[in-house]
Amino acid sequence: MMKSVCALALAGLLAGCAAPPIPAAPAAPAAHDAYLFTYFTKNGEDGLHLAVSDDGYHWDKLAGGASYLAPKVGKSRLMRDPCIVRGPDGTFHMVWTSGWNENNIGYASSRDLVHWSAQKELPVMAHEPDVLNAWAPEIVYDQARGEYLIFWASTIPGKFAQTDGSSEEKYNHRIYATTTRDFVSFTPTTLLYDPGFSVIDATFLRTGQGDYLLVKDETRNPPKKYLQIAAAPDLHGPFGQLSKPISPPGVWVEGPTALQVGADTIVYYDAYTARHYGALRSRDLRTWEDVTAQMHFPDEGTPLRMRHGTAIAVPAALVASLRAPANQPATTP
Repeated sequence: MMKSVCALALAGLLAGCAAPPIPAAPAAPAAHDAYLFTYFTKNGEDGLHLAVSDDGYHWDKLAGGASYLAPKVGKSRLMRDPCIVRGPDGTFHMVWTSGWNENNIGYASSRDLVHWSAQKELPVMAHEPDVLNAWAPEIVYDQARGEYLIFWASTIPGKFAQTDGSSEEKYNHRIYATTTRDFVSFTPTTLLYDPGFSVIDATFLRTGQGDYLLVKDETRNPPKKYLQIAAAPDLHGPFGQLSKPISPPGVWVEGPTALQVGADTIVYYDAYTARHYGALRSRDLRTWEDVTAQMHFPDEGTPLRMRHGTAIAVPAALVASLRAPANQPATTP
């Protein structure tokens, strides 16, 4: 899948050949000292928020909850669902939902999470004139191929007629993807995952037991709104059989993200109808324990509560730098 060397230029048109191959990156260090959570608040209008943790259970907001990056691209000027990955050279790459009904997503990069590159619109669905959206993009580094995989949920009306009407309004999502090595040239968008139902908020679990795809069943009629996982021996698929739902029965969830904390895989999720964050823990990826009560998330129960973000492992030195007064953002919540 996505083996073409033709590139999708940022102007949204098919361009010439993609950038020449680069050598596979060395393996990232296994050790880490802290964890970082990127998230948004309210509707995403003020941009990127950060929280940190030493143990994956107690999360503290940075900069008093101020925004680290205000949205500048997209018709709606939003920064929802911020997803970040640290590349093999130490650069952080972030993608986000830039609007409710747009054919593009946002992108920016940073070495320190304080100073950012100019923001770009990536027109990932511009080739589909009727597309309704490009939601919850995620980015992951594919070490085997030496490239980044970017994927998101979109609805193309009439594309999957057998599940029309199963989600809210006109939506009937599937997961689409593109790849890049340099964030200038992109492979043509392709369908990454069609499980036979309306699916959103895909993410990968990078665990000691291998990689897994984690998705939300967005079916509303009848209500499902739960999380399932499938083995992902290759980030491009094919993916294994979906597990039984792993999220708590009757709880509508979205925005899952995962950390490997020691021997445990912890999945965090936004229980959006209940307006709080939750968490699950497993050692075998078959039996899941609800550990929400053991978690502390900032501003729970308030309009500034964490919403749909991404958790990653980072060096403690980065967190210390982010706490330094000189690196505090100027904006306030």
